[in-house]
Amino acid sequence: MEYAFRQATETDVQALTDIYNAAVIAGGSSADLTPRTVEQRRAWLESHHSPYAVFVTEAVDDDGRTVVGFSALSVFYDRSGYDGVTDLAYYIAPDWQGRGAGTFTLRSLLDEARRRGMRKACGIIFADNAGSIALMHRFGFTRFGLMPDAATDSTGTMRDMSYWYLDL
Repeated sequence: MEYAFRQATETDVQALTDIYNAAVIAGGSSADLTPRTVEQRRAWLESHHSPYAVFVTEAVDDDGRTVVGFSALSVFYDRSGYDGVTDLAYYIAPDWQGRGAGTFTLRSLLDEARRRGMRKACGIIFADNAGSIALMHRFGFTRFGLMPDAATDSTGTMRDMSYWYLDL
């Protein structure tokens, strides 16, 4: 499968909402307890100002392009001493998980972080999220912390949070 990566636009808000809400409902990858509205996702998209941004991953085939995931470079901490450190996130539509879209997305997101002058990328992931933990290892991230019983997901499961970083 061929994938493409580009910055998200207003026309992607519905896809961002659908993919994110699928993750919220499934549990295991978001501490949001209820699905987000399109308006909430739009505000989230619009809150990303350069050098931060939201991106979409598209599957490309003879029929065109389909948004199958999204990712973001977000403010890690809103004090200027942390400029150059980005909090990253990525979500892949359920039907596209396990098909290389996550690997493509994270590789593209890290390349984009470097192009935008970031010096460090951080990921905060439920410690039992095997797919995301495998991606952290694959790309050379280092785990620097574990917070037991840190967050509940939509299923009511209390989860440990793992903290990861990569020097860019």
